[in-house]
Amino acid sequence: MTLILYSKPGCHLCEGLQEKLEKIQASSQKLGEFQLEIRDITTREDWFQTYQYEIPVLFKSSDVDSTEQRIPRPSPRMSVIQLEQLLQKYW
Repeated sequence: MTLILYSKPGCHLCEGLQEKLEKIQASSQKLGEFQLEIRDITTREDWFQTYQYEIPVLFKSSDVDSTEQRIPRPSPRMSVIQLEQLLQKYW
């Protein structure tokens, strides 16, 4: 399982979400192991055009068939525990 975070440098909301996801990745027993892939939207024009007004954007990708499912943007005020509970709904 892979979580994909579309982000860009200097985005404080992106950095906050990434930090929480890394904490979950390091300690979650409920979600199990997953990879966290950070995609910088400034490196590809198609990503930039699609997500420039929406970042941070989070997707879950299946390692089996590479399908991506968008996860609704979590509130920046969510705690790590609340974010983990949100992710469990999409696991």
